Amino acid sequence: MNRPAALVNKKFRSTGIGVVQEKVMVALLALCALMTIGITVGIIVMLIGESWNFIQSKYVSLSGFLTGTEWTALQSKDIEKAEFGIWPLLSGTLRVTVIAMCIALPCGLITAIFLSEFASSRVRAILKPTLEVIAGIPTVVLGYFAVLVVSPSLQFFSGGGFDTFNATSAGIAVGILCLPMVSSLSEDALHAVPRALREGAYGLGCTPFETAVKVVVPGALSGIISAFLLAFSRAIGETMVVALAAGTRATFTADPREQSQTMTGFIVEMIKSENEYGTVQYFSLYAVAMTLFVITFGMTLVGQLIRRRYQEVYS
Repeated sequence: MNRPAALVNKKFRSTGIGVVQEKVMVALLALCALMTIGITVGIIVMLIGESWNFIQSKYVSLSGFLTGTEWTALQSKDIEKAEFGIWPLLSGTLRVTVIAMCIALPCGLITAIFLSEFASSRVRAILKPTLEVIAGIPTVVLGYFAVLVVSPSLQFFSGGGFDTFNATSAGIAVGILCLPMVSSLSEDALHAVPRALREGAYGLGCTPFETAVKVVVPGALSGIISAFLLAFSRAIGETMVVALAAGTRATFTADPREQSQTMTGFIVEMIKSENEYGTVQYFSLYAVAMTLFVITFGMTLVGQLIRRRYQEVYS
């Protein structure tokens, strides 16, 4: 009996060897998954342990850290007069993030809708690489762009109403940084909406704009919201731009014209300082990092809940 052409000159291996190889590969995959869990647990344990050393200090109280409105960890020469209230750092972080989101979210979504529903192949060939170039710009370059271009422009048009380092210039730069992320992820979500929904809307007499706004966007809402939350977390955790452009003075205010040291900005300044291991200022770094971790982790949980609540399943 002749063998099928696909089996001619084929070398067959023992079934037992194949089973062993399969088990080895599954074990390696499981090991990689456990490593990611172990790394996450290790980070949490490290943050909690070092933060506990900060809370145990006689110069710090947990209530003062959570409710205090002054932060002078590196400015006070006398440790007894230093203030460790997290709200100025949190305020600066939120100011920069809100300004960034006011730029990245609407512009990113509008760009995604245009690319997904209206742009010709020629326009896409130009616009998509442009967004990829923006996404590839190093954050330190955007930081200097904020300091040397955005901030002087704000001072010029406001008649000197802005500080040299301020939340607005940093927020604009972070918004530019997050815009390609929002656009790309939102466009992927829009593309996932079945073509049949669009054709049904056209059959009912909807215009392309009405179809995009009333059918496609609601159908991709879970993916769009996930993109927004991911960009929000990215903006909160941004380091280099805010370290260069937002300033080094922690201020508890809503004024975007003033300096706005963020949590990540303080971490960078603390690392560059001469404070040695074991000091209260050193351990404050981990307390701020723990606060930042809790915020981003909370945003991730909220994103999961929203995705499950608004997720559309298409057959």
